[in-house]
Amino acid sequence: MSATELGLPSIGGLEGVPTTDAKQTAKDFTSDQEVRWCPGCGDYAVLAAVRQFLPTLGIKRENTVFVSGIGCSSRFPYYLDTYGMHSIHGRAPTIATGLATTRPDLSVWVVTGDGDALSIGGNHLIHALRRNVNMTILLFNNRIYGLTKGQYSPTSEVGKVTKSTPMGSLDHPFNPISLALGAEASFVGRALDSDRKSLQSVLQAAAEHRGSALVEIFQDCPIFNDGSFDVLRKGENENRLIPVVDGEPITFGAEDSDGRGSHAVVRDGFGLKVVDTASVDPSEIVVHDAKDLELSFALSRLSDQDLQHTVTGVFRDVPRTTYDDAVRAQVQEAKDARPDADLQALLNGPDTWTIV
Repeated sequence: MSATELGLPSIGGLEGVPTTDAKQTAKDFTSDQEVRWCPGCGDYAVLAAVRQFLPTLGIKRENTVFVSGIGCSSRFPYYLDTYGMHSIHGRAPTIATGLATTRPDLSVWVVTGDGDALSIGGNHLIHALRRNVNMTILLFNNRIYGLTKGQYSPTSEVGKVTKSTPMGSLDHPFNPISLALGAEASFVGRALDSDRKSLQSVLQAAAEHRGSALVEIFQDCPIFNDGSFDVLRKGENENRLIPVVDGEPITFGAEDSDGRGSHAVVRDGFGLKVVDTASVDPSEIVVHDAKDLELSFALSRLSDQDLQHTVTGVFRDVPRTTYDDAVRAQVQEAKDARPDADLQALLNGPDTWTIV
């Protein structure tokens, strides 16, 4: 049963979560806890962006909850003046599933890292996505284990030299966007920690989406993996970053007189490739469609370990029945069918045992 059918208010993807007319600021969402990340950590930028973003939703702080696992990013709930829970390694999506299912009046967020989400928590993540539980998942990807002092992670590049791989990693890394799309997540996005405008735009779209929304955030670990995303921040970064907008042709790089980027994405058989915009007819340039799963997946494969062509923005955004709405509807259906049913009697059951 949807939140609307339960008589709760609706604001976009946060259907059922009570709103407030009181003006809120970033300060209202800032806790009294000292922020304890290493100087230069990308988590600071994400925290600042989230604090600035949350007041725009108009959601009461007591109706907002952040659940985290284990890792540097999992300190997040301490630094927000909302409800929060620092759970166990990899299990944040599971705990958040219970919250979302039993409390449609809550805005549920999960904060996790590449190790927490994709290693010990891999199954929990993909099942939350395939079930389409109504939660927003922020996946901080710094390609390293930071809290445990620099071991390689499921997103570290092949050949990565770390404390646990002194001769270089032999593992082929996960592509978190491809993984989420493969699990048929109904919303998938990516942003860079230092690009606050783009990050807040993706966060807004994720919050407005009803269902599982995964946002991968590239962020720097200055101690154990410094500069891992520097090629996307300076120099020729405009020729690497490919921002996509639903319904718009995919071009990037320095703009020409027609306002198009100097590079464009076009079809290449069943895949995609990057070409000079001037070398193709405008009709050949791919128009982004966030409802096209095959296109979204192909876009996720443009970005390899070298970050040569890195897509940012919203890859996929499609409506689909959420797990929590379906559960509540099923429970209500059972209650309607048996209004005289005694739940406690059912739990007690007809059988008893005597232990001797």
